[in-house]
Amino acid sequence: MASVDRELRDKIPTFEKAGTQAAEVGNWSSAASTLSILKGGRDATLIAITAIIVFGGAELLLRLLEVPTYIAPTPSQVVWALIADFPHIGPHIGYTLIELVTGFAIGASIGFVLAAVITQFPLVEKIVAPYILLLVTTPMLALVPLLILKFGFGFTPRIIAVALASGPMVMINAATGFRRTDLAKIALARSFGASTLQIFLKIRIPMAMPMVIVGLMIGSIFGLLTAVGAEMVGGSFGLGNRLTYYSSLIQMPQFFACILVLAIIGISIYVFFFWVGKKWASWES
Repeated sequence: MASVDRELRDKIPTFEKAGTQAAEVGNWSSAASTLSILKGGRDATLIAITAIIVFGGAELLLRLLEVPTYIAPTPSQVVWALIADFPHIGPHIGYTLIELVTGFAIGASIGFVLAAVITQFPLVEKIVAPYILLLVTTPMLALVPLLILKFGFGFTPRIIAVALASGPMVMINAATGFRRTDLAKIALARSFGASTLQIFLKIRIPMAMPMVIVGLMIGSIFGLLTAVGAEMVGGSFGLGNRLTYYSSLIQMPQFFACILVLAIIGISIYVFFFWVGKKWASWES
């Protein structure tokens, strides 16, 4: 009986190695997560050190050379001016954002629809393409005075200028993305009876999403620049107006404070669309 038990024990498989392998896999996964955390912390530290070196070096250099404030204020003076004059600058940030968001929404929507149409109907592309090229090559700031004469000094001419600047960028990039669709996938979808609309919604748009997001990013940056330029041309509100106002009074700390705000807005736009790309187009990587 004892010999039978020994034989059964010898034949029954044990899972000690499998358990060891599972433990090793768990150790590797925890080590990988730890490394990713350490890598993220290291990158953040390097970015912080670089920022300290750049701004600290600029602060020290400007003070050692005794550069006048009306030529180039120190970073600390710019930050202090932003804090002290924020009650005067803050409302104008809202005006600029209203122009940017509204104009960009209009221009991007029209650009996306046009991109979809011209990729499905080549004849429409031949008709529309010259006008799109005209919009791309023409600086929108040159049209702002004409728009002001027609619509006044309110939001309308600035929103139109932002839409005209951002729309073509979205259309060109979106159309490029729609054309880069894998034809084999489209042929396979058609063989299963998919309609043109289904192919566009299920294949073309998802595969073109990286280029669409790039177009949205570029269009929004162009829209921001156009909005600021339109505010500098005419009107009594907006960050562009503040730039003109402070430069006329040679208040350079406040002038650079407005530039700092615009830089923060531009960086925020980039970070936002980078996050959108990671969320909706991460499959490309």
